Amino acid sequence: MILLYPGSKASSAAYDRAATMFSPDGRLYQVEYASKIVEQGTLGIGLIYDKGVLFAADKKISSTLLLPSSVEKLFVVDDHIAAISSGLVGDARRLIQIARQESQENQAYYGEQIHIETLVKKIAAIMQVFTQYGGMRPFGVSFIFGGIDPSKAKRLFEAEPSGALAEYKAVAIGKNKKEAIKVLEAGFKENMQIKDAVNLVVKALKSGVPENEKFDLGKLDVAFIEAGKELKRLNAEELVNLTSNKK
Repeated sequence: MILLYPGSKASSAAYDRAATMFSPDGRLYQVEYASKIVEQGTLGIGLIYDKGVLFAADKKISSTLLLPSSVEKLFVVDDHIAAISSGLVGDARRLIQIARQESQENQAYYGEQIHIETLVKKIAAIMQVFTQYGGMRPFGVSFIFGGIDPSKAKRLFEAEPSGALAEYKAVAIGKNKKEAIKVLEAGFKENMQIKDAVNLVVKALKSGVPENEKFDLGKLDVAFIEAGKELKRLNAEELVNLTSNKK
């Protein structure tokens, strides 16, 4: 029989492997590792502007042979809700499938669209469960959920691998998110118009690109939701027009 003493290498390894076991210093290593995976994912941003919610993500196309349309970063959940993911795409698809099902069931049972906060809390609860039981691993993905509530309120949330969630006016997830958040904090204003909002999120995305890499508007996925309207994706021409300096 091997005894494990707190502070020993064997003890650290045991806590490291157990997704549901706290270390002596109060840490869940597997949840922290899941967050590290998110930090390696491409940058995604959500922002509330005067008429709706804006979403933007860097697709990070790694090969000229890859079809950009096959890279999923921005998901339509319902007519009034969209989400951006960062981390493991497979995990993101699974949770988005659950979110879509929850939204459809709410419409079928109650005859109305689901409230965004209600949906996000359900998804966050599922993410939290996977940090609490043996034989499971945490989801290696974070989300930005946003849209227009049935009450016409503009809502924007972040959900993390731990199951934690918070509501924001603007938020970033993924690699170099700290730099992007600094840009958002410096430039965000209440009731921004769509052109100003697009310019700010593009500037924030650009801040997360290393100096040795070229920033390409064509590799961005930008879309918005406004009251009574479905998600509208901006094509390359529309994005260039909105980010130009012409009045």
